Amino acid sequence: MSAVILPGAEPFLFRRGPVGCLLVHGFTAAPQEMVRLGAHLANHGCTALGVRLAGHGTNLDDLARTRWRDWLASAQDGLDLLRGLCDRVVLLGLSMGGLLSILLAEAEPPAGLVLMSTPTLVPPNRLRPLLRPASPVYRRIPKGPPDWFDPSAAAERVAYPAYPTRAMAEVADLIEIARAALPHVHAPALVIHSLNDDFVVPANAQTLMAELGSRDKRLLVVEGSNHLVTLDAQRQTVFDAALAFVRRTAGPAR
Repeated sequence: MSAVILPGAEPFLFRRGPVGCLLVHGFTAAPQEMVRLGAHLANHGCTALGVRLAGHGTNLDDLARTRWRDWLASAQDGLDLLRGLCDRVVLLGLSMGGLLSILLAEAEPPAGLVLMSTPTLVPPNRLRPLLRPASPVYRRIPKGPPDWFDPSAAAERVAYPAYPTRAMAEVADLIEIARAALPHVHAPALVIHSLNDDFVVPANAQTLMAELGSRDKRLLVVEGSNHLVTLDAQRQTVFDAALAFVRRTAGPAR
């Protein structure tokens, strides 16, 4: 793995009070997509830690060499650190970060769980069985042009320009594994999804709500945002909802 981290892709820690928030970013991205949310939580007294997942924030070859268990280990390391600093912990995951948060919550129930733009449905694709065997030849799949409601958010985005084919197979596996874990997750949960998410369509949120084992689970649907709800135009709505949920489930913050 490369020792060179892309500018802006560094993990972050805002150390404040006894309520800890673990923020887990998505596939091909970096902690940057969670740092504004982390700062908002910290400004209200929470300790906020944004982890950098294995293979992310360096180069595409690093990501192609990682597996979903490596990403989970990165998130687990962050959780272990945060539990050493805080009395109560809330997990907040975006997209693939939500999948990892589900698995963490199954193993070690947190005070609360926030799942943003989280996939639960693997799109039917006859090419999926070919992702692994074809990856030495077709190493990468370029990303399409981003569709932002707030174009200024694109300027600060830190992410790879393509998807490693081999790693995409890992994501598909991870979706199925996390979905199977949903009935065993009982922590209070807040599910956040955009009606305009054409990458992980809103039906994924309905599956989360139907299959999560949590008795206390709420759905927030936003409109006027793309998949990256922590960055796009409705980010403040997301930040405020996340903070209110943390206060309700983990105790007082300022």
